[in-house]
Amino acid sequence: MYGFTQDLPITPEIYARIREGLGAETPEGMIVHVVTRHDDGLRYTDVWESRELCDRFLEERVHPILERAFASEGGQLPPEPPRCDVDVVDVWRGR
Repeated sequence: MYGFTQDLPITPEIYARIREGLGAETPEGMIVHVVTRHDDGLRYTDVWESRELCDRFLEERVHPILERAFASEGGQLPPEPPRCDVDVVDVWRGR
């Protein structure tokens, strides 16, 4: 398993637009994606089957959405904030 946290300087409204652009299909390999408020924005906490599947999802689905959004505002996509890898021991998910 691969897990990470990532702090992003975005609002819940921006996040909602990103999620809308991704659609309802669950990404291959994603086990859980949790978004919480953080001092300067939002914090993602993710667990994936592998880092490779996570990276592929970001490159193929997330980054194109972000690039289009920034381009429509006349800007360029800034560098992605660093991810802090975490050592996942267990994931217990309810329904």
